[in-house]
Amino acid sequence: MLERIGVLLKEYDAVLLTSPYNMRYFSGFSGGEGCVVICRGGNYLFTDSRYTEIAEKEAKNFKVTECSPSKLYALISEIVKKNDIRTMAFEDNFMSYAEYSEMSNGLCGVSLCGASNKINALRIIKSEDELKKLRRAEEIGVLAFENILKYIKEGVTERDIAAELEYSMRKNGADGISFETISISGKNTSFPHGKPTGKKLENGDFITMDFGCIYDGYCSDMTRTVVLGKASERQKKIYGVVLDAQLRGLEAIRAGVVCSDADLAARNVIKEAGFGEFFGHSLGHGVGLQIHEMPNLSPKCGIRLEENMIVTCEPGIYIPDFGGVRIEDMVCVKKDGVENFSARCTKELIEI
Repeated sequence: MLERIGVLLKEYDAVLLTSPYNMRYFSGFSGGEGCVVICRGGNYLFTDSRYTEIAEKEAKNFKVTECSPSKLYALISEIVKKNDIRTMAFEDNFMSYAEYSEMSNGLCGVSLCGASNKINALRIIKSEDELKKLRRAEEIGVLAFENILKYIKEGVTERDIAAELEYSMRKNGADGISFETISISGKNTSFPHGKPTGKKLENGDFITMDFGCIYDGYCSDMTRTVVLGKASERQKKIYGVVLDAQLRGLEAIRAGVVCSDADLAARNVIKEAGFGEFFGHSLGHGVGLQIHEMPNLSPKCGIRLEENMIVTCEPGIYIPDFGGVRIEDMVCVKKDGVENFSARCTKELIEI
């Protein structure tokens, strides 16, 4: 993906990358420790002795230099002088104030320009290779969900569910989890990002599971809500509203649509059903090397969707002291709709 950085080199003399995600995306280096400098005169990767060998194998188009953190900016200063670098873009949203102070003191005379959004935007449209990895990551999640349905029963704890989901994803080829697994039940499902506890599943509980994995660096994300035992009429109604909203959101997602309009399409369904106050988060978000990437399907996002962007569609209703429902698919934006990576996984209300 190195060629995509060229657009920034028309605006800046160099680009400094310090996040593991952008280092991997533009150089191929997966070690995550160090930094990358890209300029018209060459491409440079700095890391310590733990990663130099793998960096040389993965970052084929980069000059790899082994160095300690204390010598980093002295070495970058040599590149600055050699290539007459006067302006340097960097990831301001990733760097701490202490790190910025060290960088600015170490690179005197260079105009440092915060450009996280510009850099991250270069990753927003996925290549065919990226799409292949994202499909596989989501497929692993689907397998985990199909497996967990056989495991859910009274007496099993929320933590048990989380552990089984994560074990299943690892067993099916995941490198790790893409975020902390959410598996909550009963009244706890009113917490959109509730943490698994030792609560035991009880008959009549809503059970919400939001989980994902990392496959070859790329993330997956899906959510399903089921009922243990027979669903009540109120549970069926709330689930039905969320499902209608999710389907309406999926219908709205296509190339050319503004993100806020996709959010509104789903949000209106929930609002018109009388539950608007119980849906507080955005409809969805981008996914890639990070679990949350551009674009955001939020009420205020003016980004226009393009083909091969990856987004989630995950409306929900969360009622305090009762419970909640969220349904989430991860999809690829296409000209006339979406490719749903979670399509084989049913969204009809499952009663276990």
